[in-house]
Amino acid sequence: MTMNQKITTLFKKYHDTFPYLIWGVSVLSMFGSLYFSEIMHLQPCKLCWWQRIFMYPIAFILSVAILRKDTKAYLTVLPLSSVGMVIAFYHTLLQANIIKETLVNCTVDGAVSCANAQINWFGFMTIPFMSFVSFFIITSLCVISIFNDRPAKETSKK
Repeated sequence: MTMNQKITTLFKKYHDTFPYLIWGVSVLSMFGSLYFSEIMHLQPCKLCWWQRIFMYPIAFILSVAILRKDTKAYLTVLPLSSVGMVIAFYHTLLQANIIKETLVNCTVDGAVSCANAQINWFGFMTIPFMSFVSFFIITSLCVISIFNDRPAKETSKK
């Protein structure tokens, strides 16, 4: 058995747990963002709000999908997680000073600047980075689910 076949077999074996994993990551992210804003009193910037807009529905969509045993919910979740991942990646690059604050100006109207990291754990773990990791996990599990649902190729010749 090749490595590719082993990985495919592993993904197929645990495919039924993917909705629960996605739901868990999204709920943890949702409550994490609420903890930062409501308990730690960190004001979210504009990009943080956009990331919330794309993360929060995932938790609710998966809750309903799990209750209804909807095996195709990842098709609804994938666009949300993909866009959220792009926003979180941009925000992470912005806080790492790799790119400049040009697309979204967060400093108007007294808002918190998107370029300032309010949290920097271990020298690299910022709020947008944590958001990016969450969106990446969710997007990866959705993409794996798409490939797992494809019909197997016929190996026999007709």
